[in-house]
Amino acid sequence: MSQKVLTPQAAQALLAKGAILVDIRGADEYAREHIAEAHNRPMDVLNSQGLLTHDATAVIFHCNSGNRTLMNSKVLESCASCEVYILEGGITGWKKAGLPVVKDASQPLELQRQVQIGAGSLVLLGVILGSFISPAWYVLSGFVGVGLIMAGVTGFCGLARILMKMPWNKKTLHN
Repeated sequence: MSQKVLTPQAAQALLAKGAILVDIRGADEYAREHIAEAHNRPMDVLNSQGLLTHDATAVIFHCNSGNRTLMNSKVLESCASCEVYILEGGITGWKKAGLPVVKDASQPLELQRQVQIGAGSLVLLGVILGSFISPAWYVLSGFVGVGLIMAGVTGFCGLARILMKMPWNKKTLHN
């Protein structure tokens, strides 16, 4: 498949002609910021349930930067029975083109960013405490490192599971 990539302006013109825009990011990412016309259909949902195109003339898929969409282009193409396009640069490209997005700052940060902030903070804390209090605190940084390696290898992230249960993450909207 040769990816049919559209500039944000070309995508906007195609939307005016009946195309639909599908955001493949997670519900947490979509809830915090999205393109008003976009329907949220995360990749895991597309993989298991497919896409309802509602007689659309074309489908334009996007993610945050465009990379996730390009990496999944073969799967995305098989999800629709009409023309399939990819939004160049994702929502970031859309915003750079000066096109509007819907933002809800009351929504929590994306879970992946929360994990990065939490893991980074714990590693830094372990290094600081290990340097100034006792070298035994370096174990904290090592523990976090092992946890990140295991998350990468197994796909299970204990820190993400804990963060999902936090009260601020109960706000995420689901489409």
